[in-house]
Amino acid sequence: MTTVADIADILEDRFPLALAEDWDVNGLTVGDPSAQVRRVLFAVDPTLAVVQEAIDIDADLIVTHHPLLLRGATQLPVTTSKGAVVHQLIAHGIGLYNAHTNADAATDGVSEALASAVGVAMSTPLIPRPDDTSQGTGRIGPLAGPLTLGEFAQHVASVLPASAHGVRVAGELDAIVTTIAVCGGSGDSYLADARAAGADVYLTADLRHHPASDFRELADLGDGRPFLVDVAHSASEWAWLTSTAEHVADAAGVDTTVSTLNTDPWTAHFPSPSTPNT
Repeated sequence: MTTVADIADILEDRFPLALAEDWDVNGLTVGDPSAQVRRVLFAVDPTLAVVQEAIDIDADLIVTHHPLLLRGATQLPVTTSKGAVVHQLIAHGIGLYNAHTNADAATDGVSEALASAVGVAMSTPLIPRPDDTSQGTGRIGPLAGPLTLGEFAQHVASVLPASAHGVRVAGELDAIVTTIAVCGGSGDSYLADARAAGADVYLTADLRHHPASDFRELADLGDGRPFLVDVAHSASEWAWLTSTAEHVADAAGVDTTVSTLNTDPWTAHFPSPSTPNT
């Protein structure tokens, strides 16, 4: 019999908890470690819709990237969003486990899965850990062959989950690019690292106006690199679900399902009629 604790051991062997940031929350949030697991649902976010999907497919455990209670809680009434999730999980006997920044930093983690999904071969950490250079923040590596920035952005749009956000680009669309740096999730803290590493493109999510604008101004004083490709947060982390679900299925002998629900909060996008380069 495979238990919740068995699945946790498999995940923590692949994504060691020691890799997590001090402020982060990882591990089992709801559930009995000794409970039997026959089917696991993998999702980016522990939303009510994801919980309902788990109920519908008769899953015993949900594994998400993002934690439910990152900032903690002193009260969880069913009238709150977090409380409603917890009550539904308990009512249906479903456990909830998450792997967040430990999965970001690990080999076979979130950024490596993103790099592989967009065609980056043989990627290495963008910012290696001092104690283990095979692990770290982000990834960087070459494409199989050169593309224009526009072609690369179109490829990204075709392989990542569709979102209202879509794919935003800053740079010359005809420029040839070969070396791609990526960071799953919010990555504008690592703009300078992408430049220092010699990337032609930096692909991440949640790029804010001022950091991106200042970065592009500085880049344009040189050759304009690295160019920026910005995608939806959840889309940037989705590829990790597939590789992790396959690993758990092989290691534990349980059924695994990857959620296809779009948990990005934005539901529509209306481009301006005069938007350039569309």
